[in-house]
Amino acid sequence: MKTLLALACLLALTACGGGLPPPDWKTDAADLIERYQKHALLGENILAERYFQRAVDATGGAGRVTETARLWLVRCAIRRAMLIDDACTEYTELAGNSPNAADHAYYRFLTLRWEALDVASLPSQHRDLVRAPPAQRPEALSRITDPLARLLDASLLVMRREANAATLSLATETASERGWRQPLLTYLKLQQRQASALGNTAEEARLIRRIRLVEQSFTPPPP
Repeated sequence: MKTLLALACLLALTACGGGLPPPDWKTDAADLIERYQKHALLGENILAERYFQRAVDATGGAGRVTETARLWLVRCAIRRAMLIDDACTEYTELAGNSPNAADHAYYRFLTLRWEALDVASLPSQHRDLVRAPPAQRPEALSRITDPLARLLDASLLVMRREANAATLSLATETASERGWRQPLLTYLKLQQRQASALGNTAEEARLIRRIRLVEQSFTPPPP
């Protein structure tokens, strides 16, 4: 499933003109970054990183700095969607002092630098959230139709301390509906801690049951 900046990235990688087929490095990188996204969200980290490195090898082997930087930006986006505080360092090192304008706007979005952000350069699914006043952003989140964009934006609201209980619930159910185990487990634990702090023992027990189910799915079957 091609979503988030990965969609824009894959389109840029695989675009071709004049009816000519794209070169192998483009199609390989597009396929591999999509595989990275899938396995990272499932929590299959070793396999995910293997696919990501192969994608970087494909663009790097062609000497393509902008495309390689964009792959690192996609990786940063996926990790931040899972509430991993990635600083996107590899992207900035490759992008240098003259980054692609759209990529740089997305980088600022991911790293919570929303002040003076060129909102028009962002992928369309994120613009209304950034433009909304902080108190209205959780409501704007509910209108995002793309699941991964919704999950990413929820995570960024959590990092900005602008999330509420509805934000956590929406992120949890988004991850659950897609079967994205890694962010699902993180959000379930956030909700559990919230229920515990409020003294809501029934809700905490319900969440613990869900957490156990997800954790058991990470356990490899016996040989």
